Amino acid sequence: MHQRKRFLTRALVAAALVTLTLTAPEAVADPAPDAAARTGGATVTGASADAMTAVSREAAAPAKAAMSTGTVRFNGWGFDTCVTPSLATMRAWGSSKYRSIGVYYAGRGRGCPHQPELDRAWVSSVYRMGWKVLPVFVGSQSPCVGAENKRKFQIGSNPSGQGTKEARQAVQAAGGLGMLKGTPLYLDMEAYDTGDRTCADVTLSFIRSWDREVKRLGYVSGFYSSADSGVAQIGAARRAGTTDLPTVMWFARWQKKPSVSGEPSLPANSWTPHLRIHQYEGDVTETHGGRELSIDRNRVDAPVARIS
Repeated sequence: MHQRKRFLTRALVAAALVTLTLTAPEAVADPAPDAAARTGGATVTGASADAMTAVSREAAAPAKAAMSTGTVRFNGWGFDTCVTPSLATMRAWGSSKYRSIGVYYAGRGRGCPHQPELDRAWVSSVYRMGWKVLPVFVGSQSPCVGAENKRKFQIGSNPSGQGTKEARQAVQAAGGLGMLKGTPLYLDMEAYDTGDRTCADVTLSFIRSWDREVKRLGYVSGFYSSADSGVAQIGAARRAGTTDLPTVMWFARWQKKPSVSGEPSLPANSWTPHLRIHQYEGDVTETHGGRELSIDRNRVDAPVARIS
């Protein structure tokens, strides 16, 4: 996410050109930001038609249970930044087009583990301002992760057990910040070498066990990675009929049109409707209300945190 190094951008762009040449885009309409998004509001789906349609597309029963507890859907623009901004900055950024923020709330692999602003009061305050929170958990990383600064956080010899343990940590930390069941927790898996089959299998085992436990505990399992590594592997696993995969997909493909549809690494009509986020640009600087931040930009049509 916002923690990655710039050298990955060139690799992603090159890979994207190859992928786009070989793969036709899926035929999924990209919805315009809805009225709730334009006004800073949100739609509580719960057992509504949208939520039930989304659930029906997920194969695993735990995913259905997690979604049926009630979800909050947001359709619009978002950003993420390494260190949680102050409340004053969040007020100032109310003048921007953004209405959702990705927050690195927990996980041993965070690039910015020190988050002096982030606590239950911060989450409650930004919620009252009208912001929608996307909780990002940066836990253990793939053994073949590309970013050198992430290699010290590699998945160990028991990926399934480790995934379950870290899922419990993710849920506990989310609850401590006032995020209720039905909240999506986005597992951040930085770009890795999917061509290394042993490594890819270890990574998938970790992701699937993390997914199962998050859903069992009543939260919604989300996943973030680069479109040409983690997202491509999960997409291929879904095509192959693999179960216990994340319910919501947050894919990074930079320097492309901001759209949640047409991503070639994802199977057609999967993770729809309202189950996708596209991180379309990163490491950019913006100023709103006199407050400057370095951010990644996201197009969001997905569940966001339920705040108590």
